[in-house]
Amino acid sequence: MSFDVTVIGLGVMGSAAAWQLSRRGLRVLGVEQFTPAHDRGSSHGLTRVIRKAYYEHPAYVPLVLRSYELWGELEREAGVELFRKTGAFMIGRPESALVRGSLESARLHGLNHRLLGAAELRARFPSMSFRDREVALEEFDAGVLLVEDAVLAFQEAARRRGAELRFGVEGRPGSSAKTVIAAGPWLPKLVPRLPLKVERQVLFWFEPRTPDPVPLFMWDRDGRLLYSIPDVRDHGVKVAFHHAGEITTPESVRREVSQAEIDDVKAWMETTVPSLNGALKKVATCLYTNTPDEHFVIGPAPGSPDVVVVSPCSGHGFKFAPVVGEIVADLVGEGRTRHPIDRFRPDRLM
Repeated sequence: MSFDVTVIGLGVMGSAAAWQLSRRGLRVLGVEQFTPAHDRGSSHGLTRVIRKAYYEHPAYVPLVLRSYELWGELEREAGVELFRKTGAFMIGRPESALVRGSLESARLHGLNHRLLGAAELRARFPSMSFRDREVALEEFDAGVLLVEDAVLAFQEAARRRGAELRFGVEGRPGSSAKTVIAAGPWLPKLVPRLPLKVERQVLFWFEPRTPDPVPLFMWDRDGRLLYSIPDVRDHGVKVAFHHAGEITTPESVRREVSQAEIDDVKAWMETTVPSLNGALKKVATCLYTNTPDEHFVIGPAPGSPDVVVVSPCSGHGFKFAPVVGEIVADLVGEGRTRHPIDRFRPDRLM
């Protein structure tokens, strides 16, 4: 059988692309070197945050709003829960990039939010330790995505529309008329002209000491940003530093987690949310594939118009997967998209 398009890499972005491409009636081949929903790259870790008040740049907000719609479509199609609305708090000083950027996006796009001062936060969350100048943007529509379930749901939805997905197979451009490269941390090898760096990240799951409620939050303090995701399926509370890892490769990454790394995150929690600092249930590592400006890469590969590069997402892309898949299907099928992706052009990095 001949295929219209080959998707290389079936993490969340490649799987979403296969879903959207097959929805257009295209003959899709997806190839993945590992097993479905594997833990070698970036599309694992049980849960991810989805939020609308996007501190990274207001231009992401229309994309994430479309993603919310498409996550709902996929949930209905798959018949399983993939998103749970919890609300979220972006905590830091008013001038911090996290708070300032989240507030800018919320106001510009009319998002449902409110700003809370330290006294209000202390009254609401007595088990959390807020400094006097810290504030929080509360975003009511934020929530949790279920990671491996989402990847598998994309894959099954693509199969139902005729996509052929092969695992344990390495792919390369040229096996069909069009190619989509969604290989995450393996992209530097497949598209070496792009200046990408792969960063090791450590994930922790804790059993809280007390039943005191702790919300989903991102917290910028002393130059470090830590996020916490509530326990939604008896996994424990997930915590991790954002952009705190060593530069590596997917072949040489240090998968074990050291005691020093565990002690570091526990010390941070002891000064902010001591109630979370209970028994350690689980640790894992994952990989960010970073661009110099930490914005996405979506578009034709430099010098190869029949090859579409999707992501890397610099550690904040999972929530966008369904709309990125839609953009990829637009680019493959029509050569253009209605979505605002000029800032993501691969050639900007050349």
